[in-house]
Amino acid sequence: MTTTIQAQPTLETTEKIGYALGDLAANLIFQTLLTFLAFFYTDVYQISPNAAASIIFIGGLVGAFFNPLMGIIADRTNTRWGKFRPWILWTSVPVGLVAILAFSTPDLGERGKYIYALLTYILLMLVYSANNLPYSALSGVLTGSMADRNSLSSYRFVAVLVAQLVIQVLLLPLVLILGGGDKVAGFQTVMMFFAVAGTICFLITFFTTRERIVPAASQRSSIKQDVADLLRNRPWVVMLVLTILVFITLSLKGGMYIFYFRNFLQEAALAAFLSDVGFLSFIDGLNSLLTGMGLTQFHWPEDAATSGFSLFNAVGIILMIVGIGFSKPLADRFGKRDVFGAALLLAAVFRLSYYWIGPTSIGLVFGAQILYGFFYGITIPLLWAMIADVADYSEWKNHRRATAIIFSAMLCGLKVGLSVGGALVAGLLAFYGYDAALPQQSAAVTGGIRLAVSVYCAIPFLLGVALLWLYEIDKSLESRIERELDARRLQAAAAGN
Repeated sequence: MTTTIQAQPTLETTEKIGYALGDLAANLIFQTLLTFLAFFYTDVYQISPNAAASIIFIGGLVGAFFNPLMGIIADRTNTRWGKFRPWILWTSVPVGLVAILAFSTPDLGERGKYIYALLTYILLMLVYSANNLPYSALSGVLTGSMADRNSLSSYRFVAVLVAQLVIQVLLLPLVLILGGGDKVAGFQTVMMFFAVAGTICFLITFFTTRERIVPAASQRSSIKQDVADLLRNRPWVVMLVLTILVFITLSLKGGMYIFYFRNFLQEAALAAFLSDVGFLSFIDGLNSLLTGMGLTQFHWPEDAATSGFSLFNAVGIILMIVGIGFSKPLADRFGKRDVFGAALLLAAVFRLSYYWIGPTSIGLVFGAQILYGFFYGITIPLLWAMIADVADYSEWKNHRRATAIIFSAMLCGLKVGLSVGGALVAGLLAFYGYDAALPQQSAAVTGGIRLAVSVYCAIPFLLGVALLWLYEIDKSLESRIERELDARRLQAAAAGN
């Protein structure tokens, strides 16, 4: 006797928001790793760039290859709450606690600091996988409707960008404010706030969502069958490599931006631009308001690099949110694959443009960010919606569903990309001779930073565009898979009754 399945569940707005809050929570940690991990290790914890590169690479790979094991475990979890939701509950507190440890700075000597940073980063990667893999797989079982799934992805990635806004715009100023100028104390205080907020959001996700797509007993398979299905699934292979490439770029550019603003752009030109656009006047007014309220300790930092970095990220994120708004209607009309490829190509072009922008051309720096943000924003919901489609493709082709192991492979790709890109940040800094103790870096270092945020970041995106020619799930096949799986589920439901 098979499990009764609702073939076309319609997700309420409350459930979409509740699900999205889980990504808000996860990205308070993930975006911090993406943007500040290399900076934290080199400039805050005073670990050498080469040592930081090895920590990020080794720790990330351990977490990456834990994902398939976590996928196997999650697919075989059976509780009254479902397969994936309980993992969100069980890991809601540990994720925050381990993040606090990973961004703490005990004085253990050079070798001790390396060991502490490596162990805490590995532990963070493991507990993050135990949370985020089931969370990501949950999107594949909330609904079988691909249109509804596109909508869910849009909600989810608006939440991602809210977290990105908090991290990339506010984290560094908050670190300086809450630490009284002491980055060490500031990072630990901020991570404590994130741990509490993240736990609350994860609990909301657990209580507001429901798993609806439940594989029939006849679909149960062995681990060997699941792995064999994956290796024969060409769209899965394409998405795995594509995920690695995308996250190499995201990790490399995200980690290098802070060095770009502090070491490449000319401070006087940046300060003049911030004055011309009214940002400094806005900050002066904000500081005066806070002083009038007695909150004298909450003054925005005055250096141009911090303000420019924050405004730059804010502009990009706002345009990404605008791009997300175009994602669903474009995907519904032209299909996810074609829209993703075109938008990624244009994002790569504007990423590459930074090679020709000089250190005094601040307006062009921000203009390129606006255009990059818009086109990359279109791709954001589509990547994960396409991965959910790959899970449907596997079920459609093999008559067996293994949602979590498919998502685990993609998260493995994400972690590999994060590891490679993050290690490249620290490794390139070491290669070009970066020294955190110097007040001004050499021309070789600034030239390397320029290459990193332009050419090196554009290459993985361009390879990803080329790779999409091998991805066969176009709009026509999307519709066919949805129709045929819906018919099977209705038949299974009728048989179960």
